[in-house]
Amino acid sequence: MNRALGVLTCGAFLSIVLGVFGSGEPVLSLVLGAVFAVLATAGFGWVRTRGHRTWAAAYVGVQLPLAFVTFTINAGVGATLFLVVLVSQCVLLRLPLPVVALVIAVVPLVHLGMSLGEGLREGLGTLVSVLFAAVITELLVREQRSRGELAEAHEKLRDYATQAERLATAQERNRVARDIHDGLGHSLTVVQMQVKAARAVLPTDPGKADEVLAKAQEQAENALAEVRRSVKALREPRSTPLPDALRALASEAGVPAELTIAGPERPLPDEHREALFRTAQEGLTNVRKHAAAAHVDLLLDYADASVRVSVRDDGVGTDGTASGFGLVGLRERAEQLGGKLAFTSAPGEGSALSMEVPG
Repeated sequence: MNRALGVLTCGAFLSIVLGVFGSGEPVLSLVLGAVFAVLATAGFGWVRTRGHRTWAAAYVGVQLPLAFVTFTINAGVGATLFLVVLVSQCVLLRLPLPVVALVIAVVPLVHLGMSLGEGLREGLGTLVSVLFAAVITELLVREQRSRGELAEAHEKLRDYATQAERLATAQERNRVARDIHDGLGHSLTVVQMQVKAARAVLPTDPGKADEVLAKAQEQAENALAEVRRSVKALREPRSTPLPDALRALASEAGVPAELTIAGPERPLPDEHREALFRTAQEGLTNVRKHAAAAHVDLLLDYADASVRVSVRDDGVGTDGTASGFGLVGLRERAEQLGGKLAFTSAPGEGSALSMEVPG
């Protein structure tokens, strides 16, 4: 916009120059026109960068009389264009609306020296010209501002998209880490226990050892499938109903485990079912690894508005401050689903792990 007004100012001054040298008009209009043109180009840019209304008002206070005097001496197209440029610059300087309106109202007064009819005609034409220039300039300023706001919004949107991508990546990493721990960790624990059992009976009962090793091989294959699923980050819903899946876990617990199902079974969302299964899996894995328990109670409770899984053992227990990646992952699962995870334990009184989710 500044560049366009600069070109218009130069064109107006050239018109005055041609008038002076072509028709013998007073040279004073050329001098005043040159001063106005310099101030309207270099001076206007300086004042606008300051952004202070005092400088803007001073600029208009100098330029308006210059344009008036130039028009009085040489009432041609060049002087009229000076007035148009000045009104547009008032809008660009973001002067208060009353000030801009006052300048627009004053501009037609340059025709006061004419006869009444001619003055009214010329004054009305000048008024329409500068009013049109003010409206067009304001529209261009708003369009420029809108473009800037749109570019800023796009930049923010790109930042938000980048943050969302990073968050999604972190969440997916955590999910895969939980799956590896909950799935692979459980399976490897079972394999370890079975291999130890096979080695213990191998000298006295090779057949039994072979049977146990076959189970270990099957468990290792399941673990391999679990790793592949986690690495590919595919959350495939379990096709096995939750009670049946828990029965399978109880059968391979390594210690006597009893499953109790309370309430009528009902379908659950895949993520809820997976979280409850992982809780039971983590609880039984911890029993095998740490509890030295003689018995485990596994409960699946279908309450009115929620479903709960708990694993309670009669083992050695802890001081209640047990932690680990498994519990951290389970808490994250519970929080994401709007549920809660609880772990209680006391030395000599066993441990209890439970998760309750809406459903």
